[in-house]
Amino acid sequence: MKFTCSKSNLLSGLQIVSKAVPNKTTMSILECILVDATKNDIKLTANDMELGMETTIEGTILEKGIIALDAKMFLDIVRKLPDSEVTIESDNSFKTFIRCEKANFTIIGKSGDDFSYLPEVEKNDQVMISQFTLKELIRQTIFSISDNDNNKMMTGELFDIHDNELKVVSLDGHRISIRKVELKDHYENHRMIIPGKTLNEISKIIPGDADQDVVISFTNNHVLFEFDQTLVVSRLIEGEYFKVEQMLSSDYETKVTVNKRELLDCIDRATLLVKEGDKKPIIINIQDGFMELKINSTLGSMNEEIDVTKQGRDLMIGFNPKFLIDALRVIDDEEVDLYMVNSKAPCFIKNEEESYIYLVLPVNFTTVS
Repeated sequence: MKFTCSKSNLLSGLQIVSKAVPNKTTMSILECILVDATKNDIKLTANDMELGMETTIEGTILEKGIIALDAKMFLDIVRKLPDSEVTIESDNSFKTFIRCEKANFTIIGKSGDDFSYLPEVEKNDQVMISQFTLKELIRQTIFSISDNDNNKMMTGELFDIHDNELKVVSLDGHRISIRKVELKDHYENHRMIIPGKTLNEISKIIPGDADQDVVISFTNNHVLFEFDQTLVVSRLIEGEYFKVEQMLSSDYETKVTVNKRELLDCIDRATLLVKEGDKKPIIINIQDGFMELKINSTLGSMNEEIDVTKQGRDLMIGFNPKFLIDALRVIDDEEVDLYMVNSKAPCFIKNEEESYIYLVLPVNFTTVS
C-alpha cells in the first residue's frame, strides 16, 4: 500500500475515528486504526465493538492495500509532522513508513484482515435531520444522563420518532430533560435508546452546519449516523425506556416567570460558596414580585433577590444548584417559566409549546436564617 495526502486531511480523519478506539481492551487489534486503500478512496476506521467510526479522506493512492496501525502512535506521529504532504507506505511484512518532508518514521502494523469491520446497517428505516439541530438536541439533553452503569437505561437517551416529530429524552433519577423538534418529513413511529457515549462523540465531530443533513438509519440493534464523509455506527441499548409521560404533570400551585440570565448568574454566584462534592442546596423563597435565593455553607453564606412575575402561592423550595444551572444554560429563551406545586414536588422549566421540558426534583433543606 502506498498513498499521499495532506497532513491536515490525515490528522482530521484520525482525530475523528480515534474517538471509537477503546481505552482498555484485551483485543490488541481494536487499539488500531484501519487504513483501507483497497478501492478508489482512503478510508480510516476504528471500532470498539460498541461504537464504530469510519471517515474518508482525500489523497492519491499509488498502490492499493490495507493496514492496521496502532491508533495512539499513529495519531501522535501525524500530529507532530510538518504541515506538508504525507506519504504512507507499507510492505508485505506490515512494516509501515511515514514520510513528511525530512521526517521519516517506521512502525510495525498489523494485518488489516484481522480488523473487526463495522456492522452493516440496512437503510430501510431512515430519518433526516440537520447537523445543527442534532448537535443542539444533544447539547440540550446530554447533561442529564447517568454516568453510573448500574442502570444501563439511564446511560442512554431515548430518540422517539412519531410522525414528523422527534422527541429526545434523558434522565438520571434526579432530573429529566426533554426536547422536541419538528422533522422535515413524516416517518413511521420508532423508539430507540442510543448510548450517551455515542451521542457525546457525535456532538464533538459533527460540524453543526444548518444547511447539511445527517441521515440516521436504524435496525433493532444498531443505529447509523451519516454526515459529510463520516459514518458512525453504534449498538443500541436494549430494553423498554422509562414511562416518562407518567412523571410529567401540568398541575401547578406556583408559576414564576424570570429573566433567565439573571437567575442563572445568581445561582452561579451562589455556587462559589460550595466546595466540590458538597451537596448544599440553594433555597429559593418565592414571594410576590421577587424571588430570594439563599445558600449557606461552611465557606459562608449568600442571599440575593431577583424580580419575578409570580402566579399562585408563595413557596420556599430547595434544589441542587448544579441541576438548575445545567438546564438554564441550554435554554435560549430570554425569560423562563418555572412551575411548582410544593416543596416536595418536581419543578418544571418549560415553554408554552413544550418544545423543551426540564424536570428537577427538589431537595430537603433547613431554613437559612
